[in-house]
Amino acid sequence: ELDAVLEPLLLQQTFKQGGEICIRLGDSTIAYSKDFRFYITTKLRNPHYLPEVSVKVTLLNFMITPEGLQDQLLGIVVAKERPELEEEKNQLIVQGAANKKQLKEIEDKILEVLSGSEGNILEDETAIQVLSSSKVLSNEIQEKQKIAEETEKSIDATRLGYTPIAEHSATLFFSIADLAAIEPMYQYSLSWFINLFLLSIEGTPKADVVEERLDILRKHFTYSLYCNVCRSLFEKDKLLFSFALCVNILKGRNEVREDEWRFLLTGGIGMDNPLPNPTDWLSDKAWNELCRLNTNFSAFEGVAGHFAESSGQWKKIYDSAEPQNDPLPGQWQKKLSSFQRLLVLRCLRPDRIVPGVQNFVKNKLGAKFVESPPFDLAACYADSNACAPLVFVLSPGADPMAALLKFAEDKGYTGERCQSLSLGQGQGPIAMQMIDAAVQNGSWVVLQNCHLSVSWMPTLEKVVEELTPENVNPEFRLWLTSYPSKAFPVSILQNGVKMTTEPPKGIKANLLRSYMTDPLSDPEFFEGCGNALAWEKLLFGLCFFHALVQDRRKFGPLGWNIPYEFNESDLRISIRQLQMYLNGYEEVPLDALSYLAGQCNYGGRVTDDRDRRTLMSLLEIFYTPAAVEGAEEAG
Repeated sequence: ELDAVLEPLLLQQTFKQGGEICIRLGDSTIAYSKDFRFYITTKLRNPHYLPEVSVKVTLLNFMITPEGLQDQLLGIVVAKERPELEEEKNQLIVQGAANKKQLKEIEDKILEVLSGSEGNILEDETAIQVLSSSKVLSNEIQEKQKIAEETEKSIDATRLGYTPIAEHSATLFFSIADLAAIEPMYQYSLSWFINLFLLSIEGTPKADVVEERLDILRKHFTYSLYCNVCRSLFEKDKLLFSFALCVNILKGRNEVREDEWRFLLTGGIGMDNPLPNPTDWLSDKAWNELCRLNTNFSAFEGVAGHFAESSGQWKKIYDSAEPQNDPLPGQWQKKLSSFQRLLVLRCLRPDRIVPGVQNFVKNKLGAKFVESPPFDLAACYADSNACAPLVFVLSPGADPMAALLKFAEDKGYTGERCQSLSLGQGQGPIAMQMIDAAVQNGSWVVLQNCHLSVSWMPTLEKVVEELTPENVNPEFRLWLTSYPSKAFPVSILQNGVKMTTEPPKGIKANLLRSYMTDPLSDPEFFEGCGNALAWEKLLFGLCFFHALVQDRRKFGPLGWNIPYEFNESDLRISIRQLQMYLNGYEEVPLDALSYLAGQCNYGGRVTDDRDRRTLMSLLEIFYTPAAVEGAEEAG
């Protein structure tokens, strides 16, 4: 809603006072000019205003269109790849505008002579000279314009060779623009996207053949965008993003139809189905969806009849443990595309659609698009600058402070050079003082739990908007942590570097994260154990155990009766204790290590007896005498 004080302005409630047009704003009466114009902007991506507001203003949609973005990206890539062409085209545009202006002046001059001439114009020598010279000049300009237009056509033909990468990149932008509908923290600005695009152009190898160059750029930019966006997504949304990215790219190539995509998402519109279910093992809902496929899409015509005739072959897929990997019966495996086979899988086995989507993305984009890149705080820092905050988007159980403080220590920001504050009631002025001081001396400020200080967020947004390279020490960094919140400033989300600190998905990604974070990322600590063989074996076992207890949560009650928030701090203290005990004892004290890790560090969170028994049983697989027998002999 708009401030009530603007009401007279929006309704143009003017009146005359002392012969002058005035308007009343609040308690003040001020002069009103007819030339006054009032513009209001919003940072909301898709705002909805009440009818009372809509009738008082003229709404303009300033969101960029796919065609407009393609033209913009085409100009950028040609300017970087063929700067001489872009410069020549810009000169032609300026020259064309000048020629048209000159022609207009000649026409005006001719009209002026004709209107000012008295009597027979053929007897007016001055008028005849003006007309003759104007004719010659006009012909010269028209010839220049023809040459310029021919040159511009040849330039445009060369520029059009770069159109595929512009269309592809525009598709990628609108794929990430839709992410805000999933989670309000997933906001990305066009300027951020274009900067990433420029980095890909500059950071990829050149090629003499345009098609080869565009293929290199397309692959590099797609994966670069995937990595940059993935680090700010929660694990549950990463596969969804990969799939949306893949489908949008394929829709741009006309390999996926919009109506088939909608069927995958919704299952189609339910209508009365006259065909009876031919089996007793397939649910009526699944049969109805299969019939809708048969009726609404020409590619699936006959699939319902084949299912009724060969239900035994289809039952093998229905009963399969991995139906997403099994070929469809009869002609349907070859007749349907890989995306269309997903629609059949959705009808028969919707519980296996996630593995099916993973296979689809792997086949179309590559395996790296379903494997989350490991979290790299140093890379996030390298992408930041003094005017763009770094935002940790928190999840339950996540605490990035230990990793951040260790990183700050490695960078030389200790003590007064790295100050942190947990926001809450009355903490806003203190935070302002810290930021003002850090902006001048180039230190770091960490503001935690921004979601708890909703009323102070507009002030924070204003502070960040006022940060410019001219008035900020280049070493200054503003770090923010917040749970997902609609009140978090959109401009900070769009232009800042966002990171999530969730446990990665899968054993492999979890192991990578463990070895790349503190304290194992410190070479001095990693190589600081006297019993190297036992250290390597037990450390790997402990990291694998950590990945295992976290990954079991995705199985619900089959994994743990109660979903516990095991996090990096549990692993960190267990690793330090492991090295301390290995350095302090000649024999490996397995019992003590098992008790500390299983009963204290991890077990301290466990409240269910059966979960505790499961935890200790898993730990015994890794903390076992068999793992250290060779190590003790070597020691």
